[in-house]
Amino acid sequence: MLRLTTLMAALGLWAGSALAESTTAFDEANINRQLGQLGLQVDSMTASPVTGLVQVFTNRGLFFVSNDGNFFFEGNLFDIQNRELVNEQQMRPFRQQQLDKHTDYIEYKAKDERHVVTVFTDPSCGYCRRLHQEIADYNKAGITVRYLAFPRGGLASDTGKDLAAIWCSRDKNSAMDDAKAGRSVRAIECRNPVANHYQLGQAFGVTGTPAIVLPSGQMIPGYQPAAALIQQLTN
Repeated sequence: MLRLTTLMAALGLWAGSALAESTTAFDEANINRQLGQLGLQVDSMTASPVTGLVQVFTNRGLFFVSNDGNFFFEGNLFDIQNRELVNEQQMRPFRQQQLDKHTDYIEYKAKDERHVVTVFTDPSCGYCRRLHQEIADYNKAGITVRYLAFPRGGLASDTGKDLAAIWCSRDKNSAMDDAKAGRSVRAIECRNPVANHYQLGQAFGVTGTPAIVLPSGQMIPGYQPAAALIQQLTN
């Protein structure tokens, strides 16, 4: 809470001194250059709801950067008037746009499909396994589940290798079923999308699994039973 209070106070002081500045003009070249020095790759940027700040979508999530590119805030930006996190609101359309580009998911399709959710998963994760055990419940509720890979230990970890083998399998669903049940998956090498999924998850702000992305672009961290997820989808 102290960190958030300090951040909001800093934003208030900074924005107050920047009221005379343009809300749209920013130094795109310098922002790219400065963030590049920090190892961040910029996907897109636009003026933020705060005067003098630019919201920058990167390979490691959303950051708020000063118009000149020399300062940036790392953390959550809270809209006091509307009682909501600006980060999450701004990330939703970004997630939607990026997911539209990915069709290399492993899908468990509902017969009477009413909703589609995307889940970043790791077969070694206990709550990921619990979610998978209830796939039939999700499908019965009209929820199609699409899996993307997110090895929590990194791409070179055992789970990273297992996920690569799953996506290289001829029957990906059966391989996923085996991995989620704790059974071994035959090691197969091929060109696979696991690294792309992992990078996408980092850009989305995924820090653990499962991470469920709704059609609205909202991301729910952690396991949700079918009944609770339906409530989220219909609110």
